[in-house]
Amino acid sequence: MAAPRYATFNAETIAFLRELKANNNRDWFNENKPRYEELVLDVALNFIQSMHDPLLKFAPHFTAVPKRMGGSLMRVYRDTRFSKNKTPYKTNIGIQFRHEQAKDVHAPGFYVHIDPDSVFLGAGMWRPAPEALLGIRERITHKQAEWLRVCAEPKFKRQFSLGGAKLTRPPRGFAKDHPLIEDIKRKDFIAVKNLTLDHALQPKFQQQVETAFKAATPYMRFLCKAVGVPY
Repeated sequence: MAAPRYATFNAETIAFLRELKANNNRDWFNENKPRYEELVLDVALNFIQSMHDPLLKFAPHFTAVPKRMGGSLMRVYRDTRFSKNKTPYKTNIGIQFRHEQAKDVHAPGFYVHIDPDSVFLGAGMWRPAPEALLGIRERITHKQAEWLRVCAEPKFKRQFSLGGAKLTRPPRGFAKDHPLIEDIKRKDFIAVKNLTLDHALQPKFQQQVETAFKAATPYMRFLCKAVGVPY
C-alpha cells in the first residue's frame, strides 16, 4: 500500500467529516471523493496496517486488513433500505478488527470509532446471536470466579468499562437470584473506552489503541472460549 499524504488522523480528516455531515448527498460526495480518499480512506488504511503486527503478537486470530473494500474499514455507504434516515453516507470512521472465523460464527472483535462528536474503542460482542449469547451466559454461570477476575483485572479496568443494553428481567433458564444475574441479563458484551477527539489526532493514537486492546486480552479470551473460537 502506497504511503498516504497524511500518516495519521488529523484536523483535515475531521474537517472533511464535518463537511460531509453538512452536505450528505451524492453530488457533493462524488465531487469531493478525491478528498475523501486522501483525508479519510488512505489515512484509515494506514492506521489499519499499523495495527497488523501488534495484533499478531497479542491477538493472533484477529485480522487487520487494509483493503478499500472487504477489509477492516467499514463502508462509508449507509444501508438506507429500512431506515427513515435516507442520507447516503456515514459521517464517522468505523474500523473493525474481526476474528478470523467471523464469517462462520458470531465472534468477538475490536472496534475503533472516530467522528467529530465521539471517539471510542470497543472490545467484545455487540448484540450476539442467540446461540453465542447463551454460550456467554452459560460460561459466566459455570465460571463465576473467572468472570469476576476478568472484570476486576486492573489493566482492563483502567482502560474499559462494560457497556451496552440489558434485559429488564432475567433470561429464560437463569435464576433471578443468581449472584451474577446483572451480567447474565446483558444483551451486549462490549467493553468501551471513551476518548476525546484530541486523542485521535495525536501521533501516538495507534500506540494508545494497541495498549487498550492488549489490556482487553482476558475479557476477549473469556468471550472467545464462550463461543468456541481461539483467542
